[in-house]
Amino acid sequence: MRGAVVAVVGGSIAGCAFASAAVRAGADGVVVLERTRGRLADRGLGLCVHDDRAAELAAAGALPAGVPAHRLERRRWVVRDPREAGGRLIWEQPFPFHSYHWGLLWRGLRAATPDSVVYRQGVSVEAVTGDGGGAGIRLAGGAVERYDLAVGADGYRSVVREALCPGARPHYAGYVCWRGNLDAGRLAGLGGAAAADPHPGAVTTVCFEGGSCVIYRIPGPDGPRVNWVLYAPPPRDGGLRLDDPTSFPAGALTPELSAHLRALLEREFPAYWGAVLALTDPADTFVQPIYDLETERVAGGRLLLAGDAATVVRPHNTSGAAKALQDATAFAAAWRRAGSWEELVDGYQAARGRAGRDLVALARRLGRAQVERTPPWASMGPREVADWWHGQLGGAPGIGGQALPPAAGAGPARRP
Repeated sequence: MRGAVVAVVGGSIAGCAFASAAVRAGADGVVVLERTRGRLADRGLGLCVHDDRAAELAAAGALPAGVPAHRLERRRWVVRDPREAGGRLIWEQPFPFHSYHWGLLWRGLRAATPDSVVYRQGVSVEAVTGDGGGAGIRLAGGAVERYDLAVGADGYRSVVREALCPGARPHYAGYVCWRGNLDAGRLAGLGGAAAADPHPGAVTTVCFEGGSCVIYRIPGPDGPRVNWVLYAPPPRDGGLRLDDPTSFPAGALTPELSAHLRALLEREFPAYWGAVLALTDPADTFVQPIYDLETERVAGGRLLLAGDAATVVRPHNTSGAAKALQDATAFAAAWRRAGSWEELVDGYQAARGRAGRDLVALARRLGRAQVERTPPWASMGPREVADWWHGQLGGAPGIGGQALPPAAGAGPARRP
């Protein structure tokens, strides 16, 4: 493993985390191959990381200090009620998370990437091969580059996953996700209705038959923003493709999709929250079908899978970013303990294979309960909602991902 050169296919959150982890673990060379030429930092989606996961990842060096984050403390579940603009509260629970702006988190991870990492943008990877002798990466145009190890951090449509697990494809879950975010300063324009807005540290979940919506604040490049994620059945005539993990990107909604969203807000949402989401600019709104995927292996030969390339987890579990950073931390720990490439690959598989499958299973239960088979929320009280919530967990301690093993990220690099 001396003189090892590692390729990371994909340069977003998972890719930057793995590049840094490979350097920390002892790789002599790391090359990141990112197909996008534009500024990844412009992506404005919100995400959350559990406080415990953030502390573990910061201690392991996977979560850089100084990344802007917004503290969240509790989650409020509300239903539409004509008598209350903000909806009727049916349950409240602790929510020890911090929220992030995707682009600002990526920017922090990118800035923390060691200078020795070669980060190449505008590079399209068409195919990957891997065996006991190394990994081959074929680029657009036919050129083939050789590396000692290739990490697939290339998301839903991973070419590295196709090499390791041929035919593995994300499966459509049966519903879609609408996303958007807006300048929090625009809430003042709602006038007296703004009194319905709870403390900025609260997450509000709007519950309705056949769906739900999560709304919370995130930091933004120009100040606080309101981020929302709405799950519901797909519109019948919206032009969505449901056979491929894709989406209508921000600003590209058709008139039919926009009209469907407006009607959904007017029909199902408390007046205040419907008005909040309606403030979102078309340029900051998009829709995507929900998919999930679990793979038989996340490592084999000289190939490893990271983040969404390894497992596609429905967003209900609030674990996507933490899981990607944990994958990188486990990779570094497996490298430190390994005396050969085979030990590294086997160690990573043992650390992250089952962990990913468990996250997929939990998110499926959450999706069924919160979208596919919603309960009669409007007739439920706090005790009933709490029992319903714990039933979804199925013995899991909560959402936000699992704890890292105590030894992850500890110890000096081993250089056999």
